[in-house]
Amino acid sequence: MLSSRWQICWISRWKSIEQDLKLKKPARDAGILSEKKGERGMGEITYRTTHEFRQEDLQRLFLSVEWSSGHYPEKLVKAMRNFASVDSAWDGETLVGLICAMDDGIMTAYIHYLLVDPRYQGRGIGKQLVAKMKERYKDYLRIVVVAYDEEIGFYENSGFEKASHASPMFITSLWT
Repeated sequence: MLSSRWQICWISRWKSIEQDLKLKKPARDAGILSEKKGERGMGEITYRTTHEFRQEDLQRLFLSVEWSSGHYPEKLVKAMRNFASVDSAWDGETLVGLICAMDDGIMTAYIHYLLVDPRYQGRGIGKQLVAKMKERYKDYLRIVVVAYDEEIGFYENSGFEKASHASPMFITSLWT
């Protein structure tokens, strides 16, 4: 059971969450971490902390997981610049994974996007990206993620618990 100091919640159903509040943003560094070459013969995975992406990289990644936001690459570029925290996984110059969070600067962080190109899934990339966010927000009282039902097991294995008393609600134009 998690302590009240380190409460992690997730709510079943992932959709886009728009937030109108101005968020305190942590320092934007360009940290890089590497992983050994995967068993599937793909290249070395490099992890970066950055807010700068090319439209085509974001579009390709988001459409690879069939997320409708991939049809709005110019908006995704702006969104990445505005998130409090963004970590990404790269195979050479190919963006293969991404996680983004917004936060209130002290108590609560919301993981908004976590996606890994299907060709790279099963290699621990998503788990590594979540671990980076959990470490970054370890002093916060709550980390929240809204998850697709079919991804519940992944988030439980990453330390999240399903909220029994909350349901996500949306106003959205996106279809995934």
